[in-house]
Amino acid sequence: MLKSALCSLFVSAATCAGESPMKKSPPNDRSLKIDEIRLVSDLRIMHAKVNELFQVVATLKRRHPEMAIRKYSDSLEEDIKRVDEIYLWFVGLKEERLRLTKK
Repeated sequence: MLKSALCSLFVSAATCAGESPMKKSPPNDRSLKIDEIRLVSDLRIMHAKVNELFQVVATLKRRHPEMAIRKYSDSLEEDIKRVDEIYLWFVGLKEERLRLTKK
């Protein structure tokens, strides 16, 4: 349930369903410009890193009690702040996408 909620927040429905968004043809069947190729590449890297972080956190939570994680972790303040910033950015992207699709 949590994974599907995070999946819908961080990636498209097609990706969550196992479909590759990369199978879509470029707009108007034209070739992608170099900046568009870089953007798609960066987004693919980001998706992979988000999934990797999700898996690491899930493994930590499954293997260790929360109290032990707190005891042995360095200060998590900066990490929490970074994750909050990323989360808010993703929420903004999602809200904008929803706003644009309602028009």
